[in-house]
Amino acid sequence: MHKTSTRLAAGVLFALVASTSHGAEITLKAVTAFGKDTFFAKRFNAFVEKVNAEGKGVMKIQVVGGPESMPPFEVGNALRAGVVDFANSTGVFHANLVPEALAMTLAEKPMAELRANGGHALLDKIHREKANMVWLARVSDGLEYHIYTSKKPTGSDFSGYKLRSVPVYRAFFQAIGAAPLQVPPGEVYTALERGVVDGYGWPSMGIFDLGWQEKTKYRVDPGFYNVEVSFFMNQNTWKKLDASQRAFLEKQIAWVEAQTAEDLKAAEDEKARQAKAGIETFELPASEVNLFRAKAYEAGWKGVEQASPQHAAQLKTLFSNGR
Repeated sequence: MHKTSTRLAAGVLFALVASTSHGAEITLKAVTAFGKDTFFAKRFNAFVEKVNAEGKGVMKIQVVGGPESMPPFEVGNALRAGVVDFANSTGVFHANLVPEALAMTLAEKPMAELRANGGHALLDKIHREKANMVWLARVSDGLEYHIYTSKKPTGSDFSGYKLRSVPVYRAFFQAIGAAPLQVPPGEVYTALERGVVDGYGWPSMGIFDLGWQEKTKYRVDPGFYNVEVSFFMNQNTWKKLDASQRAFLEKQIAWVEAQTAEDLKAAEDEKARQAKAGIETFELPASEVNLFRAKAYEAGWKGVEQASPQHAAQLKTLFSNGR
């Protein structure tokens, strides 16, 4: 009887140890700030599929919605409060919570270098302290924003142009003379059609997803900034992960960040597609290119400096090329 009890106790202890070391499968409620069929959701979709295929017994991701159910600018608040555990979004959408997040868009160094030089660690720490979220991964890297217009530019002075804008490049548009207007993506087509705006700022990818190519005649080259889309996680959920779950997630993060090597090729293909659709490339005169880009970064970093004087200088050193 004593031996039986001892064996039973040992079995229970072993089960407890195994449970502690491996844990039960965790389900992460996830949201994406981008429509499911758009370019900036495709990498997220592939990530979810891979995690769910390989993570049985360890981790599962349940996508609970997209922009149709949660406005993109609400994703940060939902993540901070734990309404969702995981988000495919951009720091641009939660800059009201973490203004320093705009440094990701101003980054001139690839994510691998930011992980090596401490840039990622610093901005991740700021996210944890200010918004209860973890910056897990960057899933776009090297793509630029461009100015797209319905009338032909004459140079780098956009005085008289009404351009659809978002906060991250609003100050830059003002610096080059344009009048920035905040128009929801779903209303841009109509705004172009009615002449409410003469153009818009947008990444090198994605205008076909929204049908804007039909009302676009020119793309201004060069581009500016580094389009940032990232994975973020609620910090409380991150802390609940056991060692095996974290190791599994970090392995998947390494995989998805490696996919950004395809971005430059994708951008070139997209430009060819734009040309085929009748969108002309307007190359700025060589004498104006450096000033155009300098104005972009000067305006961008000025915004970070005003919002976060305690972190701006260090972020600029880590993220920029010292312009």
